[in-house]
Amino acid sequence: MRLLLVEDDTLLGDGIRAGLVLDGYSVDWVRDGESAHLALLTEEYSACILDLGLPRRDGLSVLKELRARGKRTPVLILTARDTVSDKIKGLDMGADDYLLKPIDLTELQARLRALLRRASGEAVPLLALGELTLDPSGRRVTLAGKPITLSAREYALLHDLLSHKGRIRSRQELETSLYAWGEEIESNAVEVYIHHLRKKIGSDLITTVRGLGYVMGETT
Repeated sequence: MRLLLVEDDTLLGDGIRAGLVLDGYSVDWVRDGESAHLALLTEEYSACILDLGLPRRDGLSVLKELRARGKRTPVLILTARDTVSDKIKGLDMGADDYLLKPIDLTELQARLRALLRRASGEAVPLLALGELTLDPSGRRVTLAGKPITLSAREYALLHDLLSHKGRIRSRQELETSLYAWGEEIESNAVEVYIHHLRKKIGSDLITTVRGLGYVMGETT
């Protein structure tokens, strides 16, 4: 899944980005509100982690404009502002969750998983299809109870497809989900990862819809 991180503190932003990449996410990182505003208008993200005290444009302004345009991107606010009124204001403007600084990375990761789960309509933390199960909290994949070893890209692709179970995902959508800015995308990368996944989890769980993309589960 691809995330947008908006944080002007270089040390904090670098630590958050590194932790999220290790957790299997693709992360675009911007350091001011205007860049965040433009990124959210032009790119599709699974979620946005948004600091409030930003140069060029305040985080609440970014959030307000995002919601005014009807975009439902889940937003997790990071801020040092700890008054109840500030929290209420952010939530009323459309934030989905709130985390105070200094942050604990493991708590951020857990809140992000919960936020993404709610956004995809999943009531339970596990993603499953038949005997295939993916546990985002531990990045574990099992098939009929036996662990499956996946590369980071294979895991990210499987996570995306299971998160959109029953919905066809185009090659472009999958590339957008798998790669952050500046990462080189080989022309047949998605096809290669699909091939590797099928060898590991079985050829019948991922269906190719000719001319449209790939889907797991029955299309809705």
